[in-house]
Amino acid sequence: MVNIEIDGKQLEVTEGAMVIEAADDADIYIPRFCYHKKLSIAANCRMCLIDVEKVGKALPACATPVTDGMKISTRSEKAIEAQKSVMEFLLINHPLDCPICDQGGECELQDIAMGYGGDVSIYSEQKRVVENKDFGPLISGDMTRCIHCTRCVRFGEEVAGIKELGATGRGEHMEIGTYVQLSLNSEMSGNVIDLCPVGALTAKPSRFTARAWEMVQHESIAPHDCMGSNILLHTFRNQVVRVVPKENEEINETWLADRDRFSYEGLNSDERLTVPMVKTDGQWQEVDWDTALQKAVGGISKLLSEQGGEQLGAIASPNMTIEELFLLQKMMRSVGSGNIDHRIGQIDFTDQDDEPVFPWLGQSIVDLENNDAVLLVGCNARHDQPIAGHRIRKAELAGARIMAVNPVDYDFNFSLAAKKIASPAKLLQELGGILKALAATSNVTLPLST
Repeated sequence: MVNIEIDGKQLEVTEGAMVIEAADDADIYIPRFCYHKKLSIAANCRMCLIDVEKVGKALPACATPVTDGMKISTRSEKAIEAQKSVMEFLLINHPLDCPICDQGGECELQDIAMGYGGDVSIYSEQKRVVENKDFGPLISGDMTRCIHCTRCVRFGEEVAGIKELGATGRGEHMEIGTYVQLSLNSEMSGNVIDLCPVGALTAKPSRFTARAWEMVQHESIAPHDCMGSNILLHTFRNQVVRVVPKENEEINETWLADRDRFSYEGLNSDERLTVPMVKTDGQWQEVDWDTALQKAVGGISKLLSEQGGEQLGAIASPNMTIEELFLLQKMMRSVGSGNIDHRIGQIDFTDQDDEPVFPWLGQSIVDLENNDAVLLVGCNARHDQPIAGHRIRKAELAGARIMAVNPVDYDFNFSLAAKKIASPAKLLQELGGILKALAATSNVTLPLST
């Protein structure tokens, strides 16, 4: 630990930490665009310039490590002047289209420009224009707004594990793109929308739907990734128009899988059933709730009176809430039926008595990245559970050995130390061989099968 001073405040911080990290921990604000706590340091926006005692020029807070006795000022005349100069440079080519930009009202550039921007610029040259990029059906690219912070580029390389975005050209000819006009294919590509500090990358499905100040925010849990990712639902006129991640270091950190970010579109699909329907003369007809409930009660009552409660069963959706499931089982048991299940997609129930009542990994989600070795069995972690795949990738980057036994040679976004590709019929045999080898290596006697 070292002792430093920021804006007159004495702090004890970890040796080797960057000034911006120490300032954030002490709730001292330093403006930034390229810095993000989950990404590597690029130090290319220069917005976080600070004044360090006995140093002649302003230094970037994100790339300046603390030293014992360092005295830093984030609000001195030198620091403010440097930050205002950087803001002037950033605004030279930035288009004046805030009224039609989807990022308006929650734009980092817009907010910081209010504090550090000037109302007059000495530059009178024409602004540059960059052709908009087509990144696919999920992300809209208005690249004239790009300030080259490279957050999106670093996210692809360091988190998603797919180098989809990069920079071409130099100076004012520099552009962020996919080189050969490809769409973004990462299962977590939507996170670049949150990372972009300007309106260069926005959500295409919700484009021009609502302004930031018109939406109401609701906390929720992601329903599709089986990880319990924390999310925020943004609604406009009682319709979900956007989903963004809520930070939770124990589960999804600051990320969100695309399936949970964009699946809300199904809520407003024309193919979605939104009213009760009853089949009359072989045809489905829309009815009101009272009619539908009376029809259901009549059918259940007839079955109970003729055959008894044991002939009645209920299959619940696994996406139902705990409260809904509790009420369903309470209703079923009150009429004498214990036939309740939620395993819609399961076919074989022969070993159900050996299954745990509450299946889980045996460790917390955050501990996935701390493993020394991981064996993947019959799964494509990158596609099936992107958040878990991200944790496994972090473990591999830290030196863990990742191995897989799969029926398909999947394209992972991390390297495998070993793999075995076998048909589904031979997976059990391969796993048996692995278990036997582990037992021999560990001098463990395996119990005889019965």
